Amino acid sequence: MKHKRVIRKYYHYSYPLQAVLVTCIDKEGHTNIITIAWHTPVSSNPPLYGIAVSPKRYSHRLIEETKEFVVNFAPFQLVDKLHLCGSCSGKRIDKIAKTGLTLRSFENIRTPLIEECYAHLGCSLYKKITIGDHTFFIGKVEEVIVDEEAFPEDVLDNTMVKPVYYLGDNKYTTISEEIKVF
Repeated sequence: MKHKRVIRKYYHYSYPLQAVLVTCIDKEGHTNIITIAWHTPVSSNPPLYGIAVSPKRYSHRLIEETKEFVVNFAPFQLVDKLHLCGSCSGKRIDKIAKTGLTLRSFENIRTPLIEECYAHLGCSLYKKITIGDHTFFIGKVEEVIVDEEAFPEDVLDNTMVKPVYYLGDNKYTTISEEIKVF
């Protein structure tokens, strides 16, 4: 195996990473969507979920202002809309109108979820940490809504739902139906 030293895009070696659609709102309640591949659960008790957002992004300002966001897990059928939401700014484009995605309200937070997605984490801002050139927003999971058919026994049925995975450089994939159980 040949090796070469490349540090500039070191994070590409961690791909594929699941890409999600994060909804956030401005003070007037207008919704924006950002596509994020850098996200993770960070605690079970309390339930916390983190997303990394560059301060250059419009959504960064919205999350700071309203102190909430929703992580929407998208099926591969939405990959074109997911790519669009990660390729343009909500400052200039109404991404909801452009994608035709359907918004639905949560009970406990103002930011809506995306109906076409199969799982949703409604988060209030718990903490934010500046790490290098990104802000890591940690949200307290206030409400979870899932498509129950997609999660029999609380495990994703990957024969029903194909999550979107980002490969880097505007390339996406999904998972196979092959499962190995130990």
